[in-house]
Amino acid sequence: MKEQYVGDVNDYRKYALLRHFAIVGALRVGVCWMLTPPDTGNLRHYLSEPKKWRDYDEGLFDQLSRILVSEISNRLSAIESSGIIPKAEFFNAILTDRTHRGEYFAAALSQLQQTDLIFFDPDNGIAPNQTPKTSRGSSKFIYLPEITAAYAGGHSVLIYQHFPRVPRDQFIGKLGRDLAQACSDGELWCFRTPFAAFLLLIHPDHRTRLNAAADSAPQRWRPRFIQGTRLQDGDGSGLSEEGHRLRPEVGDRSPTGRRSDTPPLEPRRDGLCRAR
Repeated sequence: MKEQYVGDVNDYRKYALLRHFAIVGALRVGVCWMLTPPDTGNLRHYLSEPKKWRDYDEGLFDQLSRILVSEISNRLSAIESSGIIPKAEFFNAILTDRTHRGEYFAAALSQLQQTDLIFFDPDNGIAPNQTPKTSRGSSKFIYLPEITAAYAGGHSVLIYQHFPRVPRDQFIGKLGRDLAQACSDGELWCFRTPFAAFLLLIHPDHRTRLNAAADSAPQRWRPRFIQGTRLQDGDGSGLSEEGHRLRPEVGDRSPTGRRSDTPPLEPRRDGLCRAR
């Protein structure tokens, strides 16, 4: 993630989901920001539209508003100390393409070892299979062995995943199969927003609490905010609970990082998601 996006509309969704898991699942959350150097842009204008956005999580909306209208120079530090995610632990070291990734993730897991659920927040998501760890732009991804190392340490894992311009059901299905093959005793959920997904890999130690929290999450919000599906045979259609494609709210970030005032064209439904 990049600090310039702290508190934007996608962060609002992210924090709401993490708060839900922490509170409803009675879990201690660890956050590995995977913080990368800044580029340009932010999407915080939603804070000026409380009638449209505040009711998703009123306490969170108000806290973000106070932090972002202030003159605080380090907003990420303010988020960490605010209690927005109850009792969370954070790892906020910078990750670049030249960072020794083995040392970086070993340090992250050491700092977050007392947590139940670790959230990884890469710029783009899970690395395509053919992307070398030493390639340009590698800092924007998390690699499958880095996910499985956290899972093997007894953690459930939540991963931010940006949608590329490919059929989404097939894309999520491929990621689900990869995760299921690597962590065969886990359970997998996908929480979708208009331009990104959050993949939840549930460790057996947290199955009861986290499945209950995951199951109740889609009922808490309108589908345009967050919708969730357990990934198994026949799931992953990409349809909202209302039977329509997810449409972005005005100002949601598109896959190019730009604000979208009108919904982009989406590919048709090409296949089913199979994770187990």
